[in-house]
Amino acid sequence: MQGKIILVGTGPGDKDYICPRALLALEQSDIIAGYKTYIELIKTLFPEKQFASSGMKKEVDRCVEVLELAEAGNVVSLISSGDAGIYGMAGIMLEIVAERQSEVPVDIIPGISAATSAASLLGAPLMNDFVTLSLSDLLTPWELIQKRIRAAGEGDFAVALYNPRSKTRIKQLDTAVDILLQYQKPETPVGIVKQAMREGQQVVLTTLGELKNADVDMLTTVIIGNSQTQVINGKMVTIRGYRL
Repeated sequence: MQGKIILVGTGPGDKDYICPRALLALEQSDIIAGYKTYIELIKTLFPEKQFASSGMKKEVDRCVEVLELAEAGNVVSLISSGDAGIYGMAGIMLEIVAERQSEVPVDIIPGISAATSAASLLGAPLMNDFVTLSLSDLLTPWELIQKRIRAAGEGDFAVALYNPRSKTRIKQLDTAVDILLQYQKPETPVGIVKQAMREGQQVVLTTLGELKNADVDMLTTVIIGNSQTQVINGKMVTIRGYRL
């Protein structure tokens, strides 16, 4: 039998927020592979499945293992939280398949991203042009990240921040706030969502001027409004310009 790789975005991890096509792919897979934290989120949904999990910073090894399993004739789903093509496993998996000149077919199934999950809980903060930025400098130089933050501020984009702060990476969020304050007012609305659609979910509205003091970690998505963003009836809304 010919094996196959399916890159699956599992969204926040709750079954209600995994698209039917993704659930079908996982059900039809011989093996489900992924980062151990994401595997734990969906493991109870597929108790009969074989799982292959690995830790942080093992992305390349994970993809090599998935390819070898698929070349052995298995249908393997490689999962990412959110969408596999947004800071997920799709890119590196496609790179490795090409590098090894493998003929194993690869399918990609989209998922609900952290940005859209957070936005739905906050209201409608991404109603106009927006950017997603990761503050993790593990794979992207910090100088380049700062350049992109400045471009987002100059362009008056709403900004969805991924990986805003970790135990060892403290000052990057403060720097991002300082850069954006050069373009936006301190009272610009900001939404903070932790554990979206998961147990322990927290949703907080604050402002750009107060963001440095917020409780933010790697399980948090931060959405910063633009010059047209308002708080309406307790919801964060970026005005698009429709005539009322």
